[in-house]
Amino acid sequence: MLILVGGVSVARMVWSDAMSASAGGPDIDRFGNGERANRAADARNDPQSARCGGAPLSAPRELRGIWITTVENIDWPSRPGLPADQIKSEYIGWLDLAVQRNLNAVFVHVRPSGDALWPSRYAPWSEWITGVRGQGPGFDLMQWMIDETHRRNLEFHAWFNPYRGSQPAPSGAGPDINALAPDHPLRQHPDWAVVYPSVGTTGSRLHFNPGIPEARKFVEDSMLEAVEKYDVDGVHFDDFFYQYPVGKQDYPDEDAYRKYGGGLSKADWRRDNVNKLVQEMSQRIKQLKPWVKFGISPFGIWRNDGTDPSGSPTRGLQSYDDIYADTRLWVRQQWLDYIVPQLYWNIGFDIADYAKLVPWWSAVVKDTRVQLYIGQADYRVGQSGPWSDPAELDRQLALNRKYPQVTGSIHFSAKSVRADALGSVSKYAADFYSTPALPPVMKWLPNRAPVAPALRSRADGDKTVLNWTGKGVSAAVYRVEGDKAKLVATRRGGDGEFTGPKGTYCVTELDRSWNESPPSG
Repeated sequence: MLILVGGVSVARMVWSDAMSASAGGPDIDRFGNGERANRAADARNDPQSARCGGAPLSAPRELRGIWITTVENIDWPSRPGLPADQIKSEYIGWLDLAVQRNLNAVFVHVRPSGDALWPSRYAPWSEWITGVRGQGPGFDLMQWMIDETHRRNLEFHAWFNPYRGSQPAPSGAGPDINALAPDHPLRQHPDWAVVYPSVGTTGSRLHFNPGIPEARKFVEDSMLEAVEKYDVDGVHFDDFFYQYPVGKQDYPDEDAYRKYGGGLSKADWRRDNVNKLVQEMSQRIKQLKPWVKFGISPFGIWRNDGTDPSGSPTRGLQSYDDIYADTRLWVRQQWLDYIVPQLYWNIGFDIADYAKLVPWWSAVVKDTRVQLYIGQADYRVGQSGPWSDPAELDRQLALNRKYPQVTGSIHFSAKSVRADALGSVSKYAADFYSTPALPPVMKWLPNRAPVAPALRSRADGDKTVLNWTGKGVSAAVYRVEGDKAKLVATRRGGDGEFTGPKGTYCVTELDRSWNESPPSG
């Protein structure tokens, strides 16, 4: 039987196990466990003494994000070749949506298929922007996007597909190297190119061969260029390393295997190729900019327990065996700062049950520093069966709260969050994202919590007006409500202002890793 499996970039059809496989933010106390509350409190210099008007500070600490997909114009831009003003206005619309829903991060597709959304020495401009492969929009799009994202105090995670070289025809170049942009690296290095699935098969496309060390180094360099040039907050991959299997076609890398296999089985060699990419990127990012986060959103199943007793209680496609991605190893080796398994299945799905995969992944990250976020399938709401219930995602977010290792969610994708099918987004946003949230602290990143800001407040009728100056990257505003001082807003920059209902307020400063100062107030 065929099961529809949503990847981050596209929906995929893969065989289920009979053939192949797969099938508003509460405050700290509402998380329902001490570990999550402690993680939030640890962000402050002196959590025991942090008070605002005598009340303890209370802020959700969780990553809340959306994927903004550019490939095939899934999310943005709405079509290629738009005027620059419309490209910008549409992107700002996505940022406004994130702010409206109290999110704090966007994951933007900046390298869909061996191309780039910035002027690059390594890759041509993406065709999904201008409609012409290799032609730019006439301005530094990446710099502009990051500036606008940071202006709203959202994190900008640059999302890369490392090894994809083209999109399937007719929208992309397919398997035809000569259809690529003239300066595409695979035209200069056709020996690096792999066609899979084969020509004449639906979905046939070009890939960089992961088994050629020079190709891997080039791919790394091309992504690190963006880290070097731009103030990104994170480097993000999804689940496209080796291509998902198509029928019984094997990946055509026999020549590279004979040359570089080193006595390993082909499967182990392929896994080692991907492991090297992940390990090397982890090391090189931190050497370049130690504060930049590195995370991957893999397929939601590492291995099934029927194959490996350490695997999950599932019966789906296995990333370890089928796409050579040893996702559990990456966590154990702590090459990642965060991992976002794509758990695009409903609670109770017999092949891959969301309610069984969340605890499995929680156990994987436990006793490591790697943070666990969950990839949520907003795009599935409205489909037949369990996804016809608008409360499915609400139940999933409630389940996440039961596991202290789960410190956030990313929603696929932006257009589904905006569409709010069946009112599902409005429902979970009201229940779980009703207030702003600060991203969780990663203690191993550079830690320099600012000093408290200098705050001035005044009454203006039934309003309180705040002005402050400080040295942080951003600031958080708290208002006393009952016996707690709750987070009500964040602002980019050390200096800022805020107007709210009459009351008692405090302001803290945060560094770029979200370490927090004592409050002023």
